Amino acid sequence: MRVALCQIPVSSKPTVNLGRVREALAAAAAQQADLAVFPEATQVRFGVDPRPVAEPADGSFGAGLATAAREAGVALVAGVFIPAADGRVYNTAVAFDAAGTLVAAYNKLHLFDAFGQQESALIAPGDQTVVAKLAGLSVGLQICYDLRFPELTRALVTGGADLVALPAAWGAGLYKEEHWITLARARAIENTVWVAAAGQVPDPDEPPTKAPTGVGRSVLIDPMGTVRLDLGPFPGVGVAEVDTGFTAQVRRSIPSLEHRRADVLG
Repeated sequence: MRVALCQIPVSSKPTVNLGRVREALAAAAAQQADLAVFPEATQVRFGVDPRPVAEPADGSFGAGLATAAREAGVALVAGVFIPAADGRVYNTAVAFDAAGTLVAAYNKLHLFDAFGQQESALIAPGDQTVVAKLAGLSVGLQICYDLRFPELTRALVTGGADLVALPAAWGAGLYKEEHWITLARARAIENTVWVAAAGQVPDPDEPPTKAPTGVGRSVLIDPMGTVRLDLGPFPGVGVAEVDTGFTAQVRRSIPSLEHRRADVLG
């Protein structure tokens, strides 16, 4: 299965972002991608109150994603905002198949109340893990800050995930980019699983903000921890093969999942 990392800038205008999604999907389709992973908050950039644009997963923005997936013939995962019952919103990764059908929606479990940010002021936490069938693979969903919590990736792999799709808007800062690459590789290595992590890059047409707008560095990492794709700091679409046969080969050589001491560690 061929996976595209769609590293796009994200605007404060959802209509602009839908246009960028369509362009990126066309580029992914031209490279024979089966699945495209877009950044966290693809609907609207951070630094803008997401509550006025939040809508159900099958609302107008979701419908635009569905149409784009269907027209390109490429399944997708992208970040949106969905209303929560307490007046906040969920930071959500939605998954559409290549026919444009909504397959799954995952609400971010771990909120970014760190490095001077307070995501929980506007965002409500999710309460369940999600593994969805996309383009013939079982795909586990997580979002950005979730990467710092290894138990989530382990739960997704235990739930059958062949690939972990990780939309993000990883914030800039001292050592932060090193954390991103190190943790993404660690999650792949310790779970012998593919990781497709897609980040935002800043939009040059938007005013500066202290909110995270991404450092790029979208990466596809194989179960040995090898970085198969790295898109660097600029907008772009990269496509590479995810080979479950290679996963099986690695797990025969390094059967660490079989060696887990669940009787002691749970």
